[in-house]
Amino acid sequence: MNESKDYSKKIITVPNIISMFRLLLIPVFVWTYVKMHDNLLTVILLTVSGISDIADGFIARRFNMVSDLGKALDPVADKLTQLAMLTCLVYRYKYMLIPLLLLAVKEIIAGTTGLAVIKATNRVLGAEWHGKLATVSLYVMMAIHLVWPIVAPPDIPQTVSIITVAVATALVLLSFVLYTVRNIRMIRGAQSKENAENKEEM
Repeated sequence: MNESKDYSKKIITVPNIISMFRLLLIPVFVWTYVKMHDNLLTVILLTVSGISDIADGFIARRFNMVSDLGKALDPVADKLTQLAMLTCLVYRYKYMLIPLLLLAVKEIIAGTTGLAVIKATNRVLGAEWHGKLATVSLYVMMAIHLVWPIVAPPDIPQTVSIITVAVATALVLLSFVLYTVRNIRMIRGAQSKENAENKEEM
């Protein structure tokens, strides 16, 4: 009888190796964009990162290789990739600082309140639709700013640039608010339940 192997406590797994590979790609695409000024190579590296992200999740689910480390490593690789690319774009488009700072604050607060939810409820909450939409909008916005100078040099029109940045920023802000509200409600709900149980025991 074949039993499925438990990967939950494993460190060296195929999905985790892929996530580590994505982390290693970050300084490489930062170098190609900031120092080499090579948009095409940067796009290729980000595409490889995106494909490996999809492969990571597929392999983890398909072959039951989901691990505790992988649950933490995968989103960290996602967020660091986004933050690094936004930081790169700030060199050329100063107003990119707005979504960069907003995303950084969002992740810090969402991460802090998310840990509080886990402590209060023993539940790990998954990503919501608005979080996925914000992530997609960020990648689309960054891709436009990378690809436009390649296909229609010398650069993206400022109006198009500002509109795409504004849309992505608005969606990140929406996700930030909704995640914060959800997490606070979960924490308060757990505290109210605990207080009610304590009163019953008295």
